[in-house]
Amino acid sequence: MPTPPSHHDAEEYRPTNAQVAALLDHAAADLHTQFQGIFATETIHAVVADTYQHLNATARVHTYLTTLATRYARERLTDIAKNQGATVSTTPEVLFVCVHNAGRSQMAAALLHHHAQGKVTVRSAGSAPADTVNPAVVEVMNELGLDLSQEFPKKLTTDAVEAADVVITMGCGDACPVFPGKRYLDWELTDPAGKSIEDVRPIRDDIDRRVRDLLAELVPEAAK
Repeated sequence: MPTPPSHHDAEEYRPTNAQVAALLDHAAADLHTQFQGIFATETIHAVVADTYQHLNATARVHTYLTTLATRYARERLTDIAKNQGATVSTTPEVLFVCVHNAGRSQMAAALLHHHAQGKVTVRSAGSAPADTVNPAVVEVMNELGLDLSQEFPKKLTTDAVEAADVVITMGCGDACPVFPGKRYLDWELTDPAGKSIEDVRPIRDDIDRRVRDLLAELVPEAAK
């Protein structure tokens, strides 16, 4: 497999088409181990390739794009398997949705993941995803010891909505599909786009309070 470059030249590195193909083949093989008996190899490879193409369309840095695509493809396959009834989970799943998946939904997902400690499956997505997470958001979350530097905006999919038990929207209008029997909430939050770190902190803290309240409802024993 191609060896990723050192950190200092990460932004200049872009794998060749042949290297990308080899990396995607390797990723599909890894995922086949997890989803063996649920999806055919061709299906897994198609999801991996589609996920890579989606991320590649907006990515600024391509060094670790196949790693990110593999991670996102695993989430997508997990949701598809759940929706098809191939897997059953008793863990509540929450999906946070905003327009760009670069600020509010990223903070909410990270905070819920942190507080729930594995007792809630957490997803986030955007109706029109940006190319990177808002740097001010990364900074204010880092103040809490939560690292968003490896996170990336993801496109909202019908599978993600269908798999969720609770869908929380944040200013994305009617972009989110509606499925019967799900709990939908709309959180009115200020968009952190273009705001300073000082202005983003109160938004973060507001989200944290809401997330803690939600967790207390979903999994009382996990709430702090």
